[in-house]
Amino acid sequence: MKRIQFLKTVLTSLALAATLAVQAQDKPVIKLLVGFPPGGAADSLARVMADKLRDKLGQQVIVENRPGVGGRLAAQAVKAAAPNGLTYMVAPNATFVFQHLTYSVAELGYDMNKDFTSVAQLTSYPMAMVVGSNLNVKTAKEYAAWLKANPAKGNFGTAGAGGDTHFNGLQFSKVAGTPMQVVPYRGNGPLVVDMLGGQIEAGIMVAGDAIQHVRAGKLNAIGVFAPQRSPLLPDVPTMPEQGFDTGGGNGWMGVWAPANMPRAELERMQSAIKAVLDLPDVKELISSKFVQVSDYRGGADVDKQLKAELDHWGPIIKASGFKPTP
Repeated sequence: MKRIQFLKTVLTSLALAATLAVQAQDKPVIKLLVGFPPGGAADSLARVMADKLRDKLGQQVIVENRPGVGGRLAAQAVKAAAPNGLTYMVAPNATFVFQHLTYSVAELGYDMNKDFTSVAQLTSYPMAMVVGSNLNVKTAKEYAAWLKANPAKGNFGTAGAGGDTHFNGLQFSKVAGTPMQVVPYRGNGPLVVDMLGGQIEAGIMVAGDAIQHVRAGKLNAIGVFAPQRSPLLPDVPTMPEQGFDTGGGNGWMGVWAPANMPRAELERMQSAIKAVLDLPDVKELISSKFVQVSDYRGGADVDKQLKAELDHWGPIIKASGFKPTP
């Protein structure tokens, strides 16, 4: 009898799953656009979200990569999409904040203040200053002293020019009183390779991109650019702790939709995103694989955060005289 009852339960579950799958196929497909190639942080996180959102929404959710010009192609596609709850973009905050502050609306093809609906923040992650272990410095204070003794080597690498790592580095240089030059790379991968090889002494990057080498003792994380220590790097002091009030904070990933998103669709997606981020396996994956923290915030909080970052970085970028290359 127990075996028969067990088989009935299994068959019922399979039938229900099949029914839900058919229903999901009958509904329009939801797209999560990513402005970067497959395999990167935004793409990997979007794929985890898409997989789980299918169950929460009872609807097919796919990731569509639109790589190019720092995420702008994806943003342009979202702006042009109908606000019907079927098109979203997963992107880092830097895509909006720093592009808005370094390019004109005409150059971007969109206005971040008018053309999008902020849906949710997904995660946050520490930005860190990392140096080669050959320098034998463990803190930003020690590094500043090393720079003053070796002014000709005052260079730091970043994953491209004009982003948060670029301007965090310039802020550190300013408050530490140690002139430094930015050396832009095409991503953190090549930068880490050069740091391991000793071709460049320092880099400012998303901490997760160097974490395996930090844990192996091949690179040293000497400070995070945030007011509080990261739970992912609890032994690494913040820049303010070390006397360097650089401002700024963590990087984060968010979700945006076209402007004028209907409230019902917005709340439906927000509820599903929050439920996914609360799943223990998702929290663990985000922490262990992506070296990020599950950090849900609603659209109103995203808008406040974006404004605060624009207010903070606007004067700094203007004072730097930075102009992006065409």
